[in-house]
Amino acid sequence: MPVLPGPVLPGPAGPADPGTAPTPPPPMPPAAAPSPSEAEQAEPGGQGGHAASARGPKERRGAPRHAGQTVYATSGVYGAHAAPPRRSTRRRGLILLVTSGVLAVAVVAALLVLVVFKPGSSTPAYGMVPTGSTAQQDGEQVAAAFLTAWESGDLAKAGNYTNHPAAATAALTSYAKYLNLGNFSAAAASVKDAPGSTAAQPSESVTFAVRASVAAAAGKSALRGTWAYHSSLVAYQQAKSTVWFVAWQPDVVAPNLTSATHLAAVEVPPTVSMVTDANGQNLTRYKDPGLNTIAGLLKNSAPASSGAKPGLDVEIETSAGKPVPNLQAPLVAPGSYPTLSTTISQKAEPAAQAAVAMHDKSSMIVIQPSTGQILAIANNAGQNDFALTAQVAPGSTMKVITSAALLNAGVLTPQSPVACPSAYTVTGITYHNDQGETLPAGTPFSTDFAQSCNNAFTTQWPHLSGKLASTAKDYFGLNQKWNIGIGGLSASYFNAPASASGSELAQEAFGEGSLVASPIAMASVAATVATGTFKQPILTPKAAQVTAKPLPAATDAALKEMMRDVVTSGTAAGLGFGPTVYAKTGTADIQGQDQPNSWLIAFDPTKDVAVACLVVNAGYGAQFAGPEVSAFLNAYSG
Repeated sequence: MPVLPGPVLPGPAGPADPGTAPTPPPPMPPAAAPSPSEAEQAEPGGQGGHAASARGPKERRGAPRHAGQTVYATSGVYGAHAAPPRRSTRRRGLILLVTSGVLAVAVVAALLVLVVFKPGSSTPAYGMVPTGSTAQQDGEQVAAAFLTAWESGDLAKAGNYTNHPAAATAALTSYAKYLNLGNFSAAAASVKDAPGSTAAQPSESVTFAVRASVAAAAGKSALRGTWAYHSSLVAYQQAKSTVWFVAWQPDVVAPNLTSATHLAAVEVPPTVSMVTDANGQNLTRYKDPGLNTIAGLLKNSAPASSGAKPGLDVEIETSAGKPVPNLQAPLVAPGSYPTLSTTISQKAEPAAQAAVAMHDKSSMIVIQPSTGQILAIANNAGQNDFALTAQVAPGSTMKVITSAALLNAGVLTPQSPVACPSAYTVTGITYHNDQGETLPAGTPFSTDFAQSCNNAFTTQWPHLSGKLASTAKDYFGLNQKWNIGIGGLSASYFNAPASASGSELAQEAFGEGSLVASPIAMASVAATVATGTFKQPILTPKAAQVTAKPLPAATDAALKEMMRDVVTSGTAAGLGFGPTVYAKTGTADIQGQDQPNSWLIAFDPTKDVAVACLVVNAGYGAQFAGPEVSAFLNAYSG
């Protein structure tokens, strides 16, 4: 394989004192194992306090402002803090040829006196005494001894031929580990005097060829390739001695390595010529910023489950396992596919786009409850993809999960009497219902839910310790990472702290506090109620799905009853929803915004569809998100 010349790393500065005692240097630790980074979601922190009531007739809200700053960031979902896709559109070769003369000057300047002879023997424990008739022959013998020991796998012996045995042995061990090394050979190719070489203290620059069988993983089934390259070393004679050493530098192993980097063999995702919707049309034709981003990611990182064959690269990585830019050597080319199909529906996507066009800063996601397939992702928020990436309080849509926790625990039923006081204090923080609303003792819990009266939920906090987070995960599949089919990228689209208590837990009961969610998570909540069983949302048909427990039948029936009450007599009444639609409105105060965020989630089992809509900095859920969801459901025929 052709290789490109590259820069030479500087060597140590300063010659060794000829009178230095002949003892080995202290060992250098091996490179740390890489720890792959993960796609993590930032969580706004803090806790709300008192605030004035908000205006509006539909969604009843608790008064405290969400103290955490609003977070709308695409990077977290699309792989923030995670290693980016290994392949770029232009493959780059690892720089594999070193200009030995420049290296030799730096190395010779730092020759270390290191001679320890075995007791009763003229054979040194470190270095070797060559028998050549010229300095070049001596240098070649030393290099050959080092390379032979490396080739045979006697890495300690190879290290002992150098002036830094511990560091050399560690580097050679790291090489074998991270490359999953198979067959290996190394042989000297050329020898010449190194710059600065003298008759009294000769040093020779030796270029050598390497062929290494490498793999991205252990095991017989792992993809394996042969990496052929050249490197170089300097062999030198110690001052006032017959002993020669290999002058150790990290880039003896391979060019451009440093003490802080190591080599690794990595799989390269297959590439795709065109990403399509479920009907074979180019996904970019919808001109949605979210779909455009997804198409770009999938073109460079096709899911393994699609049958594509990955490629293989050798790259230089940091100690944290992150690739160093522009230092990749391609060994096996990845497969390429003409098209990769997504689950986006040519019926649902235009209907969703027309719906979000009603208000700026709107986003919508549509899911098929029976399969988890994502049918539409629509955004009207500039270049933002809030449908997948908004990380904000879900407002009263969270009451679906809160109610499930209370129903599962047997604390309440839809008919249980639950008062909703206009104000309620928890650990010194008072929560006021929107516009001073109050519902008397004896009010059925289903009415509290339908009217979205917050303090009917804050008063339940003693029954919810640890239950919101566990219910979200165990039954709704949330609070964990999903890979929806965008290559190897995973993200958590919902985060509820399991440790919440007191006033924080009371806030979370009505959807504020420290918990955050994105529309895809809340659409999935509606979809789970629709079928009674969580199906993880997916964007490619063969993507793997995490699972969760089915909702108890009584809990699911109760949630359906209460979500239908929202449509017939609650905060979503009068929005034009049909007789088979179930919904929950949500309004979430966000610190730093003029208006709250508007939410609505809904499902229609006759169309096998669930939807979530978020309108940022807008107002009540029933005034902004509600009409958009109604417009979508009325336009979508299923």
